[in-house]
Amino acid sequence: MHFGKSHLEDKREDLRSHYGKIEKTAGVTALRIAFCLLLVVLVCGTGLVIGAVRGVIDSAPDISEANIMPLGNASFIYDADGNQVQKLTGAQGNRVSISIEEIPLDMQHAIVAVEDARFYEHNGIDPSGIIRAFVVGVSHGFHFTEGASTITQQLLKNNVFTDWMEETRMQSFKRKIQEQYLALKLEKTLTAEGENAKDVILENYLNTINLGSGCYGVQTAAQTYFGKDAKDLTLSECAVLAAIPKAPTAYNPKNHPEKNQQRRDKILNNMKEQGYITEEEYTIAMNDNVYDRIAMHTQSQAESAPYSYFIDEVITNLINDLMVQKGYTEVQAKNVVYSGGLKIYTTQDSYMQSILDTEFQNPENFPANTQIGLDWALTVEQADGEVQNYSKEMLQLYFRNSNPNFDLLFDSQEEAQSYIDQYKAAIMQEGDTIVAERSSFTPQPQACMTVMDQRTGYVKAIVGGRGEKTASLTFNRATDNYSQPGSTFKILSAYGPALDLGKITLATVIKDEPFNYSDGTPLQNSDLTYHGDVTVRQAIINSINIPAVKVLTELTPKVGFDYLKKLGFSKLSEEYDVIQPLALGGITYGVSDLELTAAYAAIADGGQYRKPVFYTKVTDSKGNVLIDNTENKATQVFKASTASLLTNVMEDVLEKGTGVAARLDNMHAAGKTGTTNEAKDLVFAGFTPYYTAAIWATYDTHAEFPESDREFHKRLWAKVMNEIHEGLADMDFETSATVQEATICTKTGLLARSSCPSITEYFAVSDLPTERCKGHYTAPASTPTPTRTPSAASTPQATPTPTEAPQETPAPPETPADPPSNTPETPDTPETPDTPETPDAPSEPDTPAEISEVQPQSEESGSSE
Repeated sequence: MHFGKSHLEDKREDLRSHYGKIEKTAGVTALRIAFCLLLVVLVCGTGLVIGAVRGVIDSAPDISEANIMPLGNASFIYDADGNQVQKLTGAQGNRVSISIEEIPLDMQHAIVAVEDARFYEHNGIDPSGIIRAFVVGVSHGFHFTEGASTITQQLLKNNVFTDWMEETRMQSFKRKIQEQYLALKLEKTLTAEGENAKDVILENYLNTINLGSGCYGVQTAAQTYFGKDAKDLTLSECAVLAAIPKAPTAYNPKNHPEKNQQRRDKILNNMKEQGYITEEEYTIAMNDNVYDRIAMHTQSQAESAPYSYFIDEVITNLINDLMVQKGYTEVQAKNVVYSGGLKIYTTQDSYMQSILDTEFQNPENFPANTQIGLDWALTVEQADGEVQNYSKEMLQLYFRNSNPNFDLLFDSQEEAQSYIDQYKAAIMQEGDTIVAERSSFTPQPQACMTVMDQRTGYVKAIVGGRGEKTASLTFNRATDNYSQPGSTFKILSAYGPALDLGKITLATVIKDEPFNYSDGTPLQNSDLTYHGDVTVRQAIINSINIPAVKVLTELTPKVGFDYLKKLGFSKLSEEYDVIQPLALGGITYGVSDLELTAAYAAIADGGQYRKPVFYTKVTDSKGNVLIDNTENKATQVFKASTASLLTNVMEDVLEKGTGVAARLDNMHAAGKTGTTNEAKDLVFAGFTPYYTAAIWATYDTHAEFPESDREFHKRLWAKVMNEIHEGLADMDFETSATVQEATICTKTGLLARSSCPSITEYFAVSDLPTERCKGHYTAPASTPTPTRTPSAASTPQATPTPTEAPQETPAPPETPADPPSNTPETPDTPETPDTPETPDAPSEPDTPAEISEVQPQSEESGSSE
């Protein structure tokens, strides 16, 4: 063994070298382990990221199902001649989609130049744009403000990922991944299907974008800002529109022309640099005074007028039909009506509608003492935070304390406003704040009218009130107001059903005499008199109350009620309205003017009832028929003979009865008047061979019409109908083949002979008697023998002269129509062929055979009618 110094040093050096090798080997091993662990982490992380991305992509909408078309389009309403009368738009629905061929190339290039310069080069996403946006974001402290979305991605964001405005950061990240994936897939799919992917995407994008002022899509924007179609836009105008989508409010060319111009100039410069326009085109566009044109067009545009009463009804009916027929919820139905791109074809005759609108705005057609009615409401937040509501009824009650007759009718709008101001001063305290207030001033009396084509049930025109219509979908007196119809119901509830069932004829004699309802309540006629024996025709012509109630009583109110239900009256109550006053329109909830028009249209069309129709057909945005109303099936309520008989007698109502003021100058017409208790409602329903119309007049405060103002509605009906029928051939009403004119004996009811007291009338053939009366022999009156006297003046009692009515000699006993077999038949001497007829002696004035003509009444009484 060597223990020398040198040997020991060598040994020590060997040990150091050995330990160094061990340490070096351990370090390398650790490094290798760390690298492997890092590699594993990276692989696992990558796998997780790939898995997460794959999961996000897998949850993306299927591009075959994703609808890249705009989500809402304006709907349009057309009249019966196909003319557009109204545009309907909802939130984000003021849009009219057009094809790429209708969008100018300048418009396409302008939007590409500013939104996505490599649109025609990339396949849906722009990698260079993404890198640029990332670098800019990192350089600004990781504030990523620059977008990298392509037009394809923006289209998907707007039309597929519609909730992006409410996303969290994580949801936004997920959506961007899906956006990029679907953008690539969309362009690939469209190309594979043989489509021009860029054209399809650009077309849908330009029909989708928000262009300010409630406009979506370039067609609506072109019409709004320039009053022209998109296909007619100039280069400068295209650049103006392309400037808006970045910030539709800030760059609105109407409200902020300076800011829009700055961006427009940038767009034009981009288009020049990208080779879309020449230097000359650029210069012309830059010098175009486009903003002055926008300002001038804006000033010329009238504020959007509220929908007409007719359009209100079309919308209301369509929403209801979509819910009933298609199973839509109310929200879904409204969305499709306002934003579904529907085409709604209505029954409106614009010419007739203009007549109604004009005449109902003409104050000369209404009483001279027109007043102003007030509808008012107020909400106040009091100083202590409590909210208090006030109404017109509370205002009325306040002033009635000092004036019991205060009725919310004023001589002027200024007077009405003064009462509002007085009441507000009385109720408001220091510290109170007005939250909301609503005031509406309407002329009084009010009126409404409906015109229908009885052969189809199509409503041709309607007006729901007089005065300015200040809002859409407001109260329509022709459809929303239900009131008692007065004597117009006599035809529908009593005489019509009784004629239909053969219980009466127009010649039936009814005694007009004191009469009580079954509960003992006395019934009166409008003139407070009784007319004795009257025929059904006379009772209708003069609107006498008692005969109508007697007819319904005999028929039973339930029968009349059932007929009324078949005629479409929706609010009749079987619990409350199966009563005798039903004959006179005395009902619980009333009827609407529209319903009354449809019921009288049934008489005008041979007894066939048709539901009133406001539109014929509705198609969706693709032209598919959504609802078809063209076939409006009829229900036979009255026999054709009944309808003819009622029409015939109602012609007399206009010729010599209570409806004389409604007589037409140029057309045959028939109708019936109606007035409720205390003349609070004035009604007239009538028809011609062409159209049916009902008019209703009332005070919204239910005030009574003075005697001098109870005819104006009939004159207004006549004025409107005369204008509607101008130029139409005057036709008589068709008489049913089941109706025949005949003369009957008023004593026996059989076909009359010349010796019978008789009446000539129209009858249903089924109600005509088949036998002829045997006749009535009346012996001639004896002639008194003259007596020789000094002078008539000196005789205390003058003898009858020949000019006085002779006393009737009793006639032979009347032979029964079917005598007993043991009674020999008495020969009918007056009708013996070989014997001249003996003239009939006049009957006594008060015999039932003599029915005196009843003079027309000025009007009938009200709800007791």
